[in-house]
Amino acid sequence: MRGNILPLLAVAAGLALLPHGAAAQKYPEKTVTIVVPIGAGGAMDRITRLMAEQLSKRLGEPVIVENRPGAGMAIGATAVANAPADGHTLMNAPSGAYAINPTLFKKLPYDPEKDFVPVTLYARIPFVLVVHPDFPAKTVKDLIQYSKDNPGKLAYAASGRGGVIHLAGEMFRHAAKLDMTSVPYRQGGPASLNDVVAGHVPVTFADPAIVQGLIAGGKVRALGVTSRERMANLPNVPTLDEAGVPGFEAISWHMIVAPSKTPKPVIDRLHTELKAVAVMPAINQQMLRMGLMPMTSPSVADMQKFMQTENARWGNIVREAGVAGSM
Repeated sequence: MRGNILPLLAVAAGLALLPHGAAAQKYPEKTVTIVVPIGAGGAMDRITRLMAEQLSKRLGEPVIVENRPGAGMAIGATAVANAPADGHTLMNAPSGAYAINPTLFKKLPYDPEKDFVPVTLYARIPFVLVVHPDFPAKTVKDLIQYSKDNPGKLAYAASGRGGVIHLAGEMFRHAAKLDMTSVPYRQGGPASLNDVVAGHVPVTFADPAIVQGLIAGGKVRALGVTSRERMANLPNVPTLDEAGVPGFEAISWHMIVAPSKTPKPVIDRLHTELKAVAVMPAINQQMLRMGLMPMTSPSVADMQKFMQTENARWGNIVREAGVAGSM
């Protein structure tokens, strides 16, 4: 009897191991969709489409991009959190969806740490401090001195209430001890920058993808960038750390995630393929043109720790800015 049972137990043990192994062997079985929780046309949308094209070649199945904007990225993120955890639905989103929204929203319909598993972290995005060309400050130190000499008169355009650019402005205001009033713009995008170009507001922080052409054309003057190192596309613009605000850094980042219960072999496959795609020279060149700073993705385990750290860090920044629970 014992001799008959042992082979059966071995077979049963083998069957118990099949789901994950089978998932890895069969994946992908159909089209893979990468959800972008913001509108089409921006830097994130464009780089996602470039990466999707290369990922499709590596997986042997179509990879499409679906824009699902709205509610501060919560619509797209919630859709992915609730999608089947089979690796056929992913999301590419900036740090706001993962690290800012949990504190910014009174009630968020998804939990970034519980509902998602990181697949690849491929880029960082600094912001550029710019002023109207007629504004007297030529450097960050000039701006700080202007604030001291003209109490109550300095204002900055705060793009997208509770967004990373708005929060970068608040971080700068506190770090540099500026007497600077926030002029809020409910939506992110070009509205706040347009008002600086028009001379209605003297100062703002801007997305490099949008502002690089305006800097080159003399429509605005760049005083500094928010990363710890200078940007390749703006090599003559100092970091804010260099320019007189020691230790300052405020950057966004782009991460592709999957629903949290996606089988590990599928996540491992996607991590390997997307990590390879993200470091392709052609992809890197496009990232640099768009103002992104390419990076080599850490491991999945390290990305999970990174998300926890960033969630706590940006949560504190949101609370200090007085916008916690404002959406």
